[in-house]
Amino acid sequence: MGRYIIKRLVMTLVVVIIAAWLIFTIMFFVPGDPARIMLGSNATYEEILAKREQLGLTGSYISRLAKYMYNCFIRLDFGTSWTYETPVFEQLVSRLPYTLIVTVSQMIFSLIIGVPLGIYAALHQNRWGDKLVTVFTMLGFSIPGFWLSLEMVILFSLRLGWLPAYGTGGIEYYILPVIGMSLGTLCQNARQTRSSVLEVMRADYVTTARAKGLSSNKVTMKHIMPNAMLPIITMVGGSLGGLIAGSAITEQTFSIPGIGLYMLTAMNNRDYPVVEAITILLAAITSICMLLTDLCYAAIDPRIKAQYVQGGSKKVKRGRKKNG
Repeated sequence: MGRYIIKRLVMTLVVVIIAAWLIFTIMFFVPGDPARIMLGSNATYEEILAKREQLGLTGSYISRLAKYMYNCFIRLDFGTSWTYETPVFEQLVSRLPYTLIVTVSQMIFSLIIGVPLGIYAALHQNRWGDKLVTVFTMLGFSIPGFWLSLEMVILFSLRLGWLPAYGTGGIEYYILPVIGMSLGTLCQNARQTRSSVLEVMRADYVTTARAKGLSSNKVTMKHIMPNAMLPIITMVGGSLGGLIAGSAITEQTFSIPGIGLYMLTAMNNRDYPVVEAITILLAAITSICMLLTDLCYAAIDPRIKAQYVQGGSKKVKRGRKKNG
C-alpha cells in the first residue's frame, strides 16, 4: 500500500508540472500586452518597454519557461502580483483557509443532507417520500445557487437581520454561503445515492441475503450500503476540486477574501503570476483529492485494497527473481 501511495504522489507531481507548463504556455501566447493594458493607451513606446522589463515579459519562450519552472518548483516563488504588488505565495497562504472553510463546509453539508435523502428515497421507491425527494432534487437543480444566495441575503439579513450579509468572522458569516451555494451539490448527492442504492438492491447477493432470512437493517448496512458508497465516493472526490475551482461566485457574492475571488480579479486585470499560481494549486488539490478517493475505496472495499497490496508485492517478487 505504501508503494502505491508513493507512486501516486509522484504522478501528482508530474500532473502539477504539466499543469504549470500548460498555463504558462497559454498565458505566453494569449493575445494582448499586459504592459500596454496596465499603462493605458496614452503610454509611450519607451514606457511600455520599461514596464515589460519590470514585469519580466521580455525574453524568448524557452528562457522565460525555464526561469518560471525554476522559481516555482525549486525556489517555491510564484512571483509578485501585478495588481496587489505583494508576493503571490503569501496571498495564497492567507486566502486559502477561507476557501477551504467554505468549500469543505459546502461538501459536508451536502453529504449529511443529500446522502440520507437518497437512501430514504431508494428504500421507499415509488412511495410518497421518494416522489417528494425527486421533486425537491429537480427544483434544486433548477435554482441557480447565486440567485438563491441573494434571496436568502434579502430575507435573513436585510429583512430579519438574523445573519450577516457579507464578510468573514464567526460561524454565522458562513451559514448563508454554505446553504445557498450547496443546494445543487446536495441534490446531486441525493440523486446519485438513490441510483446507487437502487442498483445494488437489485443485485443477486442482496436477494440471496434476504432469502437467508436476514433482517432488512442487516441487509442494508452489511450488503447494500458498502457497495453503494463507491460511486458516491467517486462523485465526492471529483466535486471537491470543482467546488474550490468554482468558489469565485460564492466569494464574490458574499465578499469572502478567498482564492476564487483572488483569481477572478487577477483574470480581469491580466495578472499572470496569480492566474498561473492558482492553476498550479488547483491541479495539486484535485490530484490529492483523487488519491484520497482511491484510499477511501480501499478502506471500504477489501477487494480493492488487496489489488493495491498485490500489485506492490508482485513488483517486489519480480525484482527478487531478476536479482536472483
